[in-house]
Amino acid sequence: MEREGNDCVVGDTSLTASPFDGEASILSSTLLLDHVGEVTLTFHSDRLSWKLVEPLDNDVSTCLGIKYFSKVATGIKLSDIYAFELNDHGSIHISSLPPATECLLLGQDIKMYSFTVHGFIRNKNQPSQCILVEYTFGHKNLPTCQMWVNQLNASLKHEVGRPKNLLVFVHPRSGKGNGCRTWEAVAPIFSRAKVETKVIVTERAGEAFDVMSSLTNVELNSYDGVVAVGGDGFFNEILNGFLSPRFKAPYPPTPSDFVHLVKDNDDSLVLDEDEIVDETSSRNEDQFPLISSPKQSGSRISNSNSEDKAAEFPLPNEWFRFGIIPAGSTDAIVICTTGTRDPITSALHIVLGKRVHLDIAQVVRWKRTPKSEVEPHVRYAASFSGYGFYGDVITESEKYRWMGPKRYDYAGTMVFLKHRSYEAEITYLDVESDETNLTSRRDHEGNLLQAIRSPQKSERCICRINCKVCNEKPNHASVGVCSLTPHLNSEETRWARSKGRFLSVGAAVISCRNEKAPDGLVADAHLSDGFLHLILIRDCPHVSYLWHLTQLTRRGGSPLNFKFVEHHKTPAFTFTSSGNESVWNVDGEIFQAHQLSAQVFRGLVCMFASGPEV
Repeated sequence: MEREGNDCVVGDTSLTASPFDGEASILSSTLLLDHVGEVTLTFHSDRLSWKLVEPLDNDVSTCLGIKYFSKVATGIKLSDIYAFELNDHGSIHISSLPPATECLLLGQDIKMYSFTVHGFIRNKNQPSQCILVEYTFGHKNLPTCQMWVNQLNASLKHEVGRPKNLLVFVHPRSGKGNGCRTWEAVAPIFSRAKVETKVIVTERAGEAFDVMSSLTNVELNSYDGVVAVGGDGFFNEILNGFLSPRFKAPYPPTPSDFVHLVKDNDDSLVLDEDEIVDETSSRNEDQFPLISSPKQSGSRISNSNSEDKAAEFPLPNEWFRFGIIPAGSTDAIVICTTGTRDPITSALHIVLGKRVHLDIAQVVRWKRTPKSEVEPHVRYAASFSGYGFYGDVITESEKYRWMGPKRYDYAGTMVFLKHRSYEAEITYLDVESDETNLTSRRDHEGNLLQAIRSPQKSERCICRINCKVCNEKPNHASVGVCSLTPHLNSEETRWARSKGRFLSVGAAVISCRNEKAPDGLVADAHLSDGFLHLILIRDCPHVSYLWHLTQLTRRGGSPLNFKFVEHHKTPAFTFTSSGNESVWNVDGEIFQAHQLSAQVFRGLVCMFASGPEV
């Protein structure tokens, strides 16, 4: 249906009323909305809105008796629009019209010019999940459609932070081998949003690490970020390739480094460097190179390429962000940063330029070189590092890669039945112990009755979008890289020790939510608060450990509230094993270490995400 006369109003709200009382409109036109009918489209400073020109009686079509459109004004926020396009002369399908004309044109296709607005809405049942929507508006005159496209273009330019150029790594065998299909499903979103992508489909383990570590600062500065299409392990490979040549900071304390900080007693924390045993490579060695460099007395951020020194690449970097499109077996990082394990939602977070800071743990293995020199080897972790049960599961699962993601369930069952424990000593930096360490000091010599959960339950402060805890960020510029470890330099700290036999030792950077553990390992862990959650599971009866694992699978469960579980919130810890050894599982990758230390850097990297919706 067409209207005669001037049906487009610019800057004059008196001729066309705004559907939102008290709000001024910038532009208003009468257009045909595809599959709906004739509407008044109004452009506001922060959104588009539309309503039927002549609402149907009781919102029901008199021809078909079916409700098509509500009287309530409908619209979309500009911040929820990721793309728009001017279409060629084509068809607009009419589903509802005013009573005078609906029986004549209802269900007909009308040829006219049009433009399409691409955006998203929230899933009502899962608010963190985004659902793609598109609205096509038609008009008989091409200049009218072009005017709307120009207005949208001008307004979306004010949406800061949206990327224009991205480097994309695709792991073709990630998870169930759906990496390429996952990327093909979301690639149109990047094309519509006019985001240029350089796509690298990896062909071997460690390729993404090699590419990232060899990029110069000039090359990195040409991108707005890097996207990983794969799982947590693949992202870890890219992260390590990015940080290894660029981020240099003091290593976390080793036991011999903080001997002067504790009292000399029978439980001395001092470790003889002769106890650092030689290690040789094995079939379970890491799939990509470790980062090694001599000890440093100060912190610095640099690039190892001397010819690239002129082009600086600051860290932390507010503009350069990382994105993950989930295609892995667990995808815990995606769930924690976006609230859902959905490739479409992740792609929208990326093209819309969302931003959230993420803590990164520096995990250091101390190793003796062939020249009898002690040398640190560094790995960075974004989600979790675990020893004992977690290391045994990742080692066992390697035997069953042909099973796909199900190998972790099978390997976990096999390792649980063996119920192995390991002798180890863990020291950790105790910061404001009465407040930050949520598990009180307990007697670990008791029987099964003492393993019953305590009725006391700590109040949880869950990390969500616009989290107040994560948004309290230090001023990096004023104090340099040391501001990334504010709790490590706090005066109100002391070193504490825990020694004995452990079923597992874990250090969670984030909550590590996943489909099998809906609350994660630590429900109230934050994305960027500068703390690790050290979880020590002491040797206990088989049934008690099963009870603990069962609590992890329950929403609202209390897996940490057991007598044999220690939970310490700390910025740094050290680890030394004795006797038979397991391996470390660092973000899903095997990391062999007899002596290890770790610290967390607050908000070291930025992600294309905004945190889970409430």
